[in-house]
Amino acid sequence: MADSAGAGPGCLDRLKGYVRTQKGTILAAEIIISFIILICYAASSDGSFSAVAVCKMVLAMLFFGIFMMEIDKQFQMINWVWSDLFRAGVGTLLYIITSLICVFKGAGDGARMAGGVLGLFAGILFAYDTYTIFLQIKGTRQHTAASTDDTA
Repeated sequence: MADSAGAGPGCLDRLKGYVRTQKGTILAAEIIISFIILICYAASSDGSFSAVAVCKMVLAMLFFGIFMMEIDKQFQMINWVWSDLFRAGVGTLLYIITSLICVFKGAGDGARMAGGVLGLFAGILFAYDTYTIFLQIKGTRQHTAASTDDTA
């Protein structure tokens, strides 16, 4: 039998460790709130807005897995930070737009109204994620500024 004591951390250990980080917590919250919104939209009389929740939940799960397993460090052909910024920015816009529509036109449909209100909170969460990613990009640009070599 193979001895697994010398192996690297298991998937569950990585999951626990990554959820404790700021980015992991944000992505986990995005997955959970998108799932709850999906349930609300699916229970409403018109479930057409559930596509936004499904897409954003699947993308958040994908990026959670990529960052948790550190695939972004191994597969550097894609700029993962900019891809994540695009994902979070589009999520912000889609959640806010669809949620406002659901809140204003959802009279008489409690599940649609609940999904709309939770969608506004999700829009704020995705906006916060966009802001933190923007700060990360801004910070890395300042660290890679032009050299100040005074030898001439």
